[in-house]
Amino acid sequence: MPIPIFNSVASFFLKRRIGQIELFKDYPIEVQQEVLRKLVVYSIDTEVGKKFDFKTIRHYNDFKERVPIVAYEDIYKDIERNRKGEQNIFWRTPIKWFAKSSGTTNAKSKFIPISFESLEDCHYKAGKDMLSLYFNNNINSQLLAGKCLRLGGSKDIYEDNSSYYGDLSAIIIDNLPFWAELGSTPGSKVSLISEWEKKVQAIINESINENVTSFAGVPSWMLSLLQQVIQQTGKENILEVWSNSEVYFHGGVNFDPYRNLYKKLFPSKDFKYFEIYNASEGFFAIQDQNNSDELLLMLDYGIFYEFIPTSGSEQEIVSLADVKLNVNYAMVISTNSGLWRYKIGDTIKFTCLNPFRLKVTGRTKHFINVFGEEIVVENAEKALSLTCELTKSEISDYTVGPIFMGSKTKGSHEWLIEFGKTPDDVNKFMEILDLNLQRLNSDYEAKRYKNSTLEIPKLQIARKNLFYDWLASKNKLGGQNKIPRLSNSREYIDELIKMN
Repeated sequence: MPIPIFNSVASFFLKRRIGQIELFKDYPIEVQQEVLRKLVVYSIDTEVGKKFDFKTIRHYNDFKERVPIVAYEDIYKDIERNRKGEQNIFWRTPIKWFAKSSGTTNAKSKFIPISFESLEDCHYKAGKDMLSLYFNNNINSQLLAGKCLRLGGSKDIYEDNSSYYGDLSAIIIDNLPFWAELGSTPGSKVSLISEWEKKVQAIINESINENVTSFAGVPSWMLSLLQQVIQQTGKENILEVWSNSEVYFHGGVNFDPYRNLYKKLFPSKDFKYFEIYNASEGFFAIQDQNNSDELLLMLDYGIFYEFIPTSGSEQEIVSLADVKLNVNYAMVISTNSGLWRYKIGDTIKFTCLNPFRLKVTGRTKHFINVFGEEIVVENAEKALSLTCELTKSEISDYTVGPIFMGSKTKGSHEWLIEFGKTPDDVNKFMEILDLNLQRLNSDYEAKRYKNSTLEIPKLQIARKNLFYDWLASKNKLGGQNKIPRLSNSREYIDELIKMN
């Protein structure tokens, strides 16, 4: 079938899904209630189902009162039993895939169970929905006339006790249906190369002559790949390499610090950016409008959502029916992989309740609160974005750690920043950043008032590729590995400064 005809036919079938999306937008609470009912009924005869008497659960309140909220550490032993071959522990069908996730760069590895239902009804369904929503917003798109340059799966799939583990992206690529593989570059063999630098070169070699129309991957790693494409081709920007490029689907980290760098790579007002929100535990939300910073919560992926106000306690947890606008929530999920009331460690806030749209605001464990300042990632990255705009500078990577009080000195924050474009006056940059943080966070402002507790933050300028080299030293290149942005200790920043 000629490529243009394939694009037309495929886009027609993708648009048919929009009707189902409109249905859960119109009846969100009912759809979520049905998701919970199906999850509970399906798992009645599992160990978890018997332990909490799933067969007598009739309503959300029964579920809420009976099943405890858990973190990974609480269910680690059961997951290890499952990895060793025991089944029917928390999900009825056999689970043989486990997404290896560190969450943060130094954390102990987690092994998140991935069921067949989760792959089909969550991750692959979300991939199709991502395209459906894009086509719905861009009716003349020729996206499927070319290929998507994907970046993920930086580790091999490993076998252990008849189960398999690796990056979620590697698991997804390894199980992709043939039609999805045909529309992607590079092929799965190159996509699953373990060694990062060898992988990047192989991607460039295989994809450089393809008609690439879209890109998908974590912004920090995609940026590294695209910069090497520019370097090797001698072109001014990516549109000179792949002239039919339309869109970049991104997720995994906040995009704001990278936005200006990508605008230089894709210097066209018509090039689009679509954000997704997924994790090893599931696929949660997709940008459903052009030029938006809000994500539509996807309600029919076999995931039941609950939310804990970050300013409150677990007893204040609510379902979707009772969330409020602009409240910071920690998200709790129950899934079709057998995670029950599981805290994923992300924080979000709802920007719209009809339909339910949200923004990801950070991680429950990524903050600085050494001096009562309660700076979260959202504050830091918004302040950076505003400061870069005012100072005409660009940032590639950063991390922040505390400077602890001494017997005669006050506390402060130390920022280690790798600039893509260094500001003309770095002292002025820090003054503006400090003021922006004060405007965004009243607790920080109070601690900075007349230098009462905190002095103005300090800046260390990172050499080029410092963060890349640091990750390489920990064998953490590629995939979902991320720089820890904020920390209450100096563990990360001291290591990085030593390498600097």
